[in-house]
Amino acid sequence: MPNSLAYLALVLWPVVVVVLFRRLPMERALIWSIVGGYLFLPPVAAIDLPAVPALDKMSIPALSAYAVVTLMLRIPVPLIPEGWLARVLLVVFVLAPFGTILTNPEPVFVGHHRVLPGLRLYDAISIIAFQAFVILTFALARSLLATPSALREILIALVVAGLIYSVPMLVEIRLSPQLNTWIYGFFQHSFEQMMRQGGFRPIVFLEHGLWVAFFAMTSVLAAFALLRARPREEKARLTMAAAYLFVVLVLCKSIGSLIYAVLLAPMVLLVGQRWLLRLAVVMAVLALTYPVLRSAGVIPADEMVRLAASYSADRAQSLNYRFTNESVLLDHAFQKPWFGWGGYERNLLHDPVSGRVFTVADGRWVIVLGMFGWAGYVGEFGLLALPLFLLWRQSRRAGGARLAAPVGALAVIHGVNMVDMLPNATLTPVTWLIAGALLGYTELAARKEVIVDQGDRTPDLSPRQRTII
Repeated sequence: MPNSLAYLALVLWPVVVVVLFRRLPMERALIWSIVGGYLFLPPVAAIDLPAVPALDKMSIPALSAYAVVTLMLRIPVPLIPEGWLARVLLVVFVLAPFGTILTNPEPVFVGHHRVLPGLRLYDAISIIAFQAFVILTFALARSLLATPSALREILIALVVAGLIYSVPMLVEIRLSPQLNTWIYGFFQHSFEQMMRQGGFRPIVFLEHGLWVAFFAMTSVLAAFALLRARPREEKARLTMAAAYLFVVLVLCKSIGSLIYAVLLAPMVLLVGQRWLLRLAVVMAVLALTYPVLRSAGVIPADEMVRLAASYSADRAQSLNYRFTNESVLLDHAFQKPWFGWGGYERNLLHDPVSGRVFTVADGRWVIVLGMFGWAGYVGEFGLLALPLFLLWRQSRRAGGARLAAPVGALAVIHGVNMVDMLPNATLTPVTWLIAGALLGYTELAARKEVIVDQGDRTPDLSPRQRTII
């Protein structure tokens, strides 16, 4: 149960956002408003008000930043993107839950004594409002973080945030994951899952240790991206930062994130922009088509389990458990393929006698497909993947013109995030921030404003820096 400090942190975060916008350039303030809230506000805890979605670490930073930018700085932030396909996907993403409500009015009886309620119009309003809150981060980034200098600020923030977060991470690696309990009064997950290889992996203030490891991995990739682009006199410090962050990632004891870093860090450092975009597009295609490939039996699940067994019996058992759950949940989701089952655990499977849930939905893809069907899946994953496809198309049309230096690295970070949403539910505010910024860049590029880039000498086309006072 969250303590008073947890709720106080949520209530006071808008004040922190105002201070950030007063003291920092606008782009940097926006980035830290979102990233800082994600990293340091309490997980799970939320302020529940009637008729509105829960106000938590996902929605409060976005709402606060949007209010400061539009009401105090008087900068318009359009919520509707420019391209027709982006608009269609946005509408589908926001309104798909309404179709879920209309197709799930009946209660579901599980076990002998348990009834899962049917969905009501009230549920539709709440879910759609939550989807709209998510879009605020996406819209802010699309409007204010689309220039090369702002994209570079995102990479810098990921590195700095990784260095800052490494301190509590190392504390938990050494002492056990207790910071959320000490500060916010509760432990947010299963403590047993934080025990690995005779030690601990950190969870700090995120939902799971896998989330922490994935964020550490993005910090490593961002450090390598900056190492590639910075002047020679700065490379020694960045090399040390990248090496340190990689060591911290190893200590997180997450084999998936470690593999991502080992494979992608050299590519971010050495491979050309257009090849990085091709790689990002391949990862996006994999994420988009995974449900179809999984249901058709194309994904070699058994071979992957055997490969994991050669590394660790525990990892093989965990992977096999994931695949087993995916299969039964996918069959259940396809009973209502278009709009899914909705919430209240209707998307899960239950014991026919006790009514207890016996499945676990780990991957974001199977959660969305089970709750909102193909409409919800295409809306969410399509909106996230669209910037990568647009960047790839524009890079082909540009011929020899160079994309802005940070674009390739951010595209790879975003692409691997989409891949990681297959085994895990690592859809975070940082995901929407990067997706929005990349989509905004494609919109500027379509207007011929930034597609030709001369490295770090690209002119800054962002609005003039302003402060509240």
